[in-house]
Amino acid sequence: MPVCASIAIQFSSDPSQHPPPVRPPTKYRMKYSADVSSSRRQCRKAHFSAPSSVRRTLMSAPLSKELREKYGVRSMPIRKDDEVLVVRGSQKGKEGKVTSVYRRKWVIQVERIVREKVNGASAPVGLDASKVVITSLKLDKDRLAILQVCSLHLL
Repeated sequence: MPVCASIAIQFSSDPSQHPPPVRPPTKYRMKYSADVSSSRRQCRKAHFSAPSSVRRTLMSAPLSKELREKYGVRSMPIRKDDEVLVVRGSQKGKEGKVTSVYRRKWVIQVERIVREKVNGASAPVGLDASKVVITSLKLDKDRLAILQVCSLHLL
């Protein structure tokens, strides 16, 4: 008869008499989906090799308090012609319109946020999308539909 070392209970060799396996309580379980890895290596690989369609959602920015109250949504994927306020980094406090979303480099470029190169030319500074707050959205029919769907989920 085998003996469990951690708890002194003896089990018979008959499998039908064994108690069910003890699982940890729900709040201590790490995984919610078997399809998503918890491995740091695999998560980094998935992040940095993500296609442009996935990078769009990963490059989301929070909305300002006024927009959050108006639309009932916390964040949106950033796009060209949105107006943003930089809230972190050396460019903190500057505002402007997004001139480009450079998904391959994971950066956005904002008008009037430039630096001077050695030869005197100006070059746009790349900003991380999470370090800005969207103050004005460029709305079209597709984006309005997304906002309506997102706000319905919150009700």
